[in-house]
Amino acid sequence: AATADLNDVNMIDPFHMEAYNVVSVNYNRDIENFPVLNTMLEMIMGKSPYKSPTDMGVNMAGYCIIDNEACEEASKQEVIRRYLTALVDVKKGTTSTDTAIKIEYLMKKLGVSVEDRKVVGVAREVSEKTGLPSAAIELNDGRIVTGKTKSILGAGANVLLNALKTLGGISDEIDLISPMLLEPIIDLKVNHLGSDGKKLHANEALIALSVCAVTNPTAKYALEQIDKLKGCELHSTVIFDYSDEKVFKKVGLHITYDPYRHREFQYTDGHTGK
Repeated sequence: AATADLNDVNMIDPFHMEAYNVVSVNYNRDIENFPVLNTMLEMIMGKSPYKSPTDMGVNMAGYCIIDNEACEEASKQEVIRRYLTALVDVKKGTTSTDTAIKIEYLMKKLGVSVEDRKVVGVAREVSEKTGLPSAAIELNDGRIVTGKTKSILGAGANVLLNALKTLGGISDEIDLISPMLLEPIIDLKVNHLGSDGKKLHANEALIALSVCAVTNPTAKYALEQIDKLKGCELHSTVIFDYSDEKVFKKVGLHITYDPYRHREFQYTDGHTGK
């Protein structure tokens, strides 16, 4: 899945077979480039320490695995994430549909589907109920937090604040950011900076939360939870703005989207998009 756009295939390593009479599998690019690399090593060292691409340890990672079941599940989840990313890349025009088709075929061989990524179904369910772009975060303890688009918060900003509340055990009824602070920020965005959207992005929400944290202990405590989001899973029913995506990646979340932009979003018959 990681190299679906490069047309990689697994092949029998002929160099390993010739040297050891042992069957070993390697990527076609490793096999194709081995003679060149081997010659370079001979020129530098006088003699190459390797007789095959397999000797070079490219496929030796398996010997480091101590929990095969956990690694298998993590691998399946990574394939699903890459499939969803490929669909978005197709939407953006940065990759071909062949890439997504190859990963989809791999998913079928593995017996997994998009629904095996828990946050996907949860985020889509919220969108189905509300008719609005929504997002869901699966915390490291398995709890799932959701957030929908609001009048002054995008789905990304909302789910982020909700996740911080959940991690800190803060009531949903408490506003982490003072409405008095939000109004001048939105006024600045729309009336002075020419933004066509009144909703705060995730980075703007975090800055506002940081300002509130100076005088509000609850906001300060919520902000202190942010490092706990590292390694969590996030799915949105629309493609996030670049600024939102940048924030979530810096925080360390694994992000996926449905392949629809905000302006295209509508929820019909259980599917997003026009």
